[in-house]
Order: sequence, then C-alpha cells, then structure tokens
Amino acid sequence: MSESSRDTAEGAGWGAEERGEYRALMPRQVEKVYWLNPKTLWAARNGVLASWFGDPTGGTRSRWVKQQEAAGAPTDKVIRRHTADRFSFMVLGDTGEGDDPQYAVVPGFLKTGQDTDFAVIASDVIYPVGTTADYGTKFFRPYQGYPAPIYAIPGNHDWYEDLYGFMRVFCEAAPPAPAPAPRRLSRAGLRSLLWHRPAEPDGQLVQEAQALRPDPAQQAVQPGPYWAIDAGRVRIIGIDTGLLGTIDAEQGRWLREVSKGPRPKILVTGSPLYVDGEHHPCPIEGGGTVDDIVRDPDNHYVAAIGGDIHNYQRYPVEVDGRTIQYVVSGGGGAFMHATHTIPRVSIANVTEKDFRCYPLRGDSLAFYSRLYGRRLRLRRFFTLTEAEAMAVIAERLGIPPTRTPGSPVRVTPRVRLVAGLLGAGRRPERASRFRLPVRKIYTRLFSPGSATYSPPFFKNFLRLDVTAEAIRLRCFAATGNLRQEVDPPVEDEVTIPLV
Repeated sequence: MSESSRDTAEGAGWGAEERGEYRALMPRQVEKVYWLNPKTLWAARNGVLASWFGDPTGGTRSRWVKQQEAAGAPTDKVIRRHTADRFSFMVLGDTGEGDDPQYAVVPGFLKTGQDTDFAVIASDVIYPVGTTADYGTKFFRPYQGYPAPIYAIPGNHDWYEDLYGFMRVFCEAAPPAPAPAPRRLSRAGLRSLLWHRPAEPDGQLVQEAQALRPDPAQQAVQPGPYWAIDAGRVRIIGIDTGLLGTIDAEQGRWLREVSKGPRPKILVTGSPLYVDGEHHPCPIEGGGTVDDIVRDPDNHYVAAIGGDIHNYQRYPVEVDGRTIQYVVSGGGGAFMHATHTIPRVSIANVTEKDFRCYPLRGDSLAFYSRLYGRRLRLRRFFTLTEAEAMAVIAERLGIPPTRTPGSPVRVTPRVRLVAGLLGAGRRPERASRFRLPVRKIYTRLFSPGSATYSPPFFKNFLRLDVTAEAIRLRCFAATGNLRQEVDPPVEDEVTIPLV
C-alpha cells in the first residue's frame, strides 16, 4: 500500500513528483471557475438574497417533490437495491469545478471503485450555479468510466438555478409549475426582482452528455432531491439542505419517518453536523434538528457524512453508550478549505487523540503559505516548508507532530508570525486578534480566487464496504501526482460495528 501523508512528506504529494495522467481525461479547453469575477459573483447571488429576504427553497423543493410523486415516484422516496449483505459504495463530495483538481481525483476513484455497487455525490455536483449545460464536462465526462449508478444530493450551488439542472439529470424531471407571484412590496417581492433565474435546459445538450454514460448498469433515476437507499442490511439516507443549510418541515417529517426502525443507517447531508471543531445540528423548520434524529437511539444511525467543506474530517462521538462517526468529506474536486485553522479539538468528548483530518494541518498551512506568498508577492516571507509548518502547528496546539520530520526543525519568529497571520490552529485560550482571511466567508472568496492547478491538490474520496457485521470506511487521497494516482493512499480508516 502506498505511504500516506501521515508517513512522509512525499506521501503527502510534496517534492519533485511526476504529475499524474489525469489530464488525458480532461477536455482540450477547460473553463476555470473564477469566483472573484463579478459576473460569477452576480450569478451566485441567490444565497445572499435568501439570507436577506427569506429562503424560498422549501416551497420550490415541495413543488419538485409533488411533481415527481404525480409522475409515479414512490412517496416514501426509498430506492430498493437488491444487494447481498456484502456490498460496497463510494462517496464523493463537492466535485463539480470541471478543472484539474476535480479530474485529478478521477483515476484513483475509478481504480478504487471499479467493483463497487454505486456511488453517492454529497453536495455541489456542479459549480458555480448548477447550470444544466455544465453537466457534460463536470459530471458525465469525468465519471464516464465508473461502471455503476451515481446518486446525488444537491448542495447550495446546485440550488443557484432552482435545482433545474440537478432535477433534469438525476430525476428526469421537467421544470415545475412556477410559484405564485409575490406582492411587489413584500420581502419576497424584493427578492424576486433580484433572483437569478435558471436558464432553459437544452434537451439535446443533455442527451449528448448522457451518451457518455450509456450502459444500463450505470443508469439510476432518483425520486427527488432527497431519498433513501435500502441495500443489504443498511439504509443510506440523503437529505437536501438547500441554500442555507436547513431543511423544510415537509422533508423533516419524511426524515423522521424514514429514520425509524432497527435497520442501521448512514446519513448523507450537504451540511456536515460536526465541522471545524464545532457542532452544527441543522435546524428543521417547525422545530427540532437533524442531529436530534441522528442521535435518537431508536433510529440506529451509525454515521453522518456531510459535504460542503472541501476537506476531510472525522469526529467519533459517543451517544448513549454507542459511537456515531460524524464525517466531513467534501474534497472531491473543488478548491481546498484549510484544516490548519481548526483549533485544538475538544467537543462532545472528542479530543485531538480521536480527531482525524486530511490534509493534515501542517500540510494545509504549508499549502496556504505558498498561496499567500504568491498572491501577495512575498514568497520569501510567507513560504513555509512542510517541516516548519508541521512543527509550528504542533507548538501552537500543544500536540506531538502528526508526521515526524527527518531532522530537528527550528521554529523561528518568522515561522510563528506567518502561522499566526494565516490563522493556524491554536488552543482556545490563545486566540489571536489579527489573522489574514483564511476561514469562513473570506475563504469562500479568497481561496477559490487563488486556486492552484498543479499538485499537490489534497483531494479525497471515500469507500465504504458493508458486511452483516460492520462497515469499513476508508478515506483515500488524490494529490494529482502519479504515485498517488497509481496507488491511492489511505489517509484514514475506521470500522463501524453493526451488531
């Protein structure tokens, strides 16, 4: 097995490595997503409008669901797959930028997933706004070699065009009837004036894209944007958290109903419940939270996997004498969200000893130091070696280095200053007053605008192998280098008992 980032710097993808062959899969011309382009920002305005004037996605989702039920979709939204107790599936999150980081994941994903029964995309299938026309290069082309069906739940970016592209591709749905026009002087009326409206789907373009995955074994039609899959002994439940990371009352009632019973369950959500050392239980319109349902012992959840944040994290949380694995897996192809900004973990009795992430915090800090050095034209000041970054993270968090350097590393005042400016992880009692914009809303703007198109990319995907007794969950790395492409390293592994 290939060495991982926890073993060596080379295992993380650093050094003079040979680039992988993923570029042979890409189209000749790739339109990169430039998030600081005013045209792109304007097209992606619906999330801001929903937070200012009220979120209409619950009503839109309800119209989609009712239309699907009228067309014959099962009202319980359960997809029943006839698999044995032993089966396997893949999980990718936040895939659809259509450029080097997305395609760099594909060779390892195909090699690792050739014998699996299906795959699930957890959030943001298509960037920047979920346009139907983008599915050819950002979904059908990269995964044309995957031999099994691919299911998906939408992310906030898929909702920027009211889910038209997502529903056309995954549910074979025609556009629903428009909502009644709101009063002009109401908040909804003001929102409607500025709302980004979907482009009319080009049926011929969609058919041409679908021809890239023509095998009957690759086909699947979902009942809607949220669903459940019964396979073997396990039920996998996918929920749609819309634009703002919440679910409507109608979907909440369905989730409570479909979660009942002794069958072990895995939640797949567009908004992770534990992330960056914080708890985000995901409110349900009308009361309660998604995590209340996950924690209920009568529902028998064993894991909750979320996209949206573009890295990997795992929190094994003890709930009433059992362990639920809360996982973030959004490293399927979009720009990388920092992990070095995650403070020393201490939440829900999960400590640093139990917590796992990828990229390692030191690799994340080294990556961002190069990024800011290039962006600000201060490379000599900002750039940290991987060993320096690993050492200063260990110092700031008060933990042993995750990857032991080959020789002693001196943490200089410059190294400490750069780490502080870039918001490197810290103990809660040592919060810094001034940090450059690395986390939260600034990351969503600055990081994509400074995205790199050469390795290492620090992407990831999951493989879950299910038996009657347990689920084996593995996180594989994709760096864009040939070494990790030929033999994808395992960055994390956990066995989840089902008995």
